[in-house]
Amino acid sequence: MLRLIGKTLKIIVILAVFVILVIGGSFAVRTYKQTKVVNSYRPEVQELADQAGVGTYTDVILGIMYTESKGKGTDLMQSSESAYGTRGKISSQQESIESGVKHFSESYQQAKAAGCDLNTAIQAYNYGTNYIQYVKERGGKNTVELAEKYSRDVLSPGYGNNQQQMYRYMQVQSVLYNGGYLYQNGGNMFYAEMVQMNKQFLTLFQRLQKG
Repeated sequence: MLRLIGKTLKIIVILAVFVILVIGGSFAVRTYKQTKVVNSYRPEVQELADQAGVGTYTDVILGIMYTESKGKGTDLMQSSESAYGTRGKISSQQESIESGVKHFSESYQQAKAAGCDLNTAIQAYNYGTNYIQYVKERGGKNTVELAEKYSRDVLSPGYGNNQQQMYRYMQVQSVLYNGGYLYQNGGNMFYAEMVQMNKQFLTLFQRLQKG
């Protein structure tokens, strides 16, 4: 009986390892392909970032692109709302990159002037630059907890979600933090963390692609 249980457990462990390897391999291949697409925009982003005075943060801007679109579609940086105040107005990838770099540059310069950290500027790309003053008044450092409060208490009610309704959002950061939820009409409180993670993926896979 004990031998049968031992064999069964061994089979379960082997199957579990196999499933993990398959899923991990699939994720790695997909991420490799997506980062290759996003990294193909690096020269263009670098040039525009240099012109805007944020060339040092080209990897961050590419991390934003990866987070927003994985390098697919017309509005690569999802910058229509920051440029026009509404979605669907961007007419070309070039315009999207130009608007996205400009939006990040403005967020970064305002965050720097306010004494806030880089993640505040990144989060403000998603929330809007009013978030910078909010962070400044609360210590100058972006955290998920602070981003959640802004999402719940400022953004969501401002767009009609007075009941603090939430919806499923299954990403690593959200699952670990609250089981996988965002506030309806409240932006993405995990945005800065996700961009920083995606920036690391881009850097890692760029080295592999060069090799």
